[in-house]
Amino acid sequence: MDDVIRIAGIVEESFVDGPGIRFVVFAQGCKHSCEGCHNPHTHDFNGGMLVSTDDMIEKMKKNPLLDGITLSGGEPFEQAKGFGMMALKAKQKGYHVMTYSGYLFEDIIDRSKKDQDWKRLLLNTDVLVDGKFEEDKKDLLLKFRGSKNQRLIDVGESIDSGSLVILD
Repeated sequence: MDDVIRIAGIVEESFVDGPGIRFVVFAQGCKHSCEGCHNPHTHDFNGGMLVSTDDMIEKMKKNPLLDGITLSGGEPFEQAKGFGMMALKAKQKGYHVMTYSGYLFEDIIDRSKKDQDWKRLLLNTDVLVDGKFEEDKKDLLLKFRGSKNQRLIDVGESIDSGSLVILD
């Protein structure tokens, strides 16, 4: 049986949730409760619907224009097992993977040392937007982020170099 995730919804073609044309999956469930959250309907862990990660990948494959998948939320790391498997499957199909998380990169790295599901999701993410949304730091001109405290991180380069690599 393939992996199942609880999602709030999907956007089959997005031009604003990462580079190129993206397939966006919104995780259902989030503990962060950021004031001014853009997706408050995704907070309830019992909301949304259950879907198969294989079904999501099959949906993606039907659109030859897609450049990648964006895992948003909600909080994808709260369902790291399923979202990690979906990220792995997407990478195996040649898609770029971008993940949004309210957790900081450093905390995700620490948790990944003892949690293989978090590690799988992190290692199959090309670009991570980390940090909670902070309404007082909101900036509509930021690329792929909502507030100035959030960072656009090249995960592979950061791990390979042992130091944080921030993208513009």
